Amino acid sequence: MKLYKYFSKYEIILWCSSVIFIFLAFLLFDKENYLTLIASLIGATALIFNAKGNPFGQFLIIIFSILYGIISFGFAYYGEMITYLGMSMPMAVLALISWIKNPYNENKAEVKVNRIKHREIIFMLVLTVIVSVIFYFILAFFNTANLLPSTLSVATSFIAVYLTFRRSPYFALAYAANDVVLIILWTLASVENISYLSVVICFLVFLINDMYGFSSWLKMQKRQSP
Repeated sequence: MKLYKYFSKYEIILWCSSVIFIFLAFLLFDKENYLTLIASLIGATALIFNAKGNPFGQFLIIIFSILYGIISFGFAYYGEMITYLGMSMPMAVLALISWIKNPYNENKAEVKVNRIKHREIIFMLVLTVIVSVIFYFILAFFNTANLLPSTLSVATSFIAVYLTFRRSPYFALAYAANDVVLIILWTLASVENISYLSVVICFLVFLINDMYGFSSWLKMQKRQSP
């Protein structure tokens, strides 16, 4: 696959800009936590592939989830650690399988967009509430920093991974909501350690990419509709 032909000019500019901002944030606020830098670069790359409906993006999300879980453990954000290692990573594996098994017109580089029905949306929301309540008590037991925002992150993450697995365009919008929560969480963390501002900027970059991903999937859905 020739990447310069596969991605549009806008997508190439978006990815390059994301990488530049992530590097600048690392040089300005961190300079030490190379794991954060690597995770951020992998995450940004995953999002540009996800925006194309390419299963490779889910493979990168699996790697990102592992690295982000380790980073979260370092600041006692056990909610983020448990969410990504215990939920996001396994769901990314399932999503990868789902995307591979459901190509659009036998094009392995593009997944077939799915439409979920109202009953399933209700089921998803009920399941989200149950998962969030369970996680609230688990996180409280571990004295998780910023408990309420961490629980909200669990809720938005669960919706995002569920919709990703189901191949709904709205997974990107759910991830964008999760990005906003994470920006708040890591801003609070940066009050104690300014190096975490690099993580804040990382999720600002992710927010922009996820919004583009949502727009891209809506176009994919329209194009794939008979």
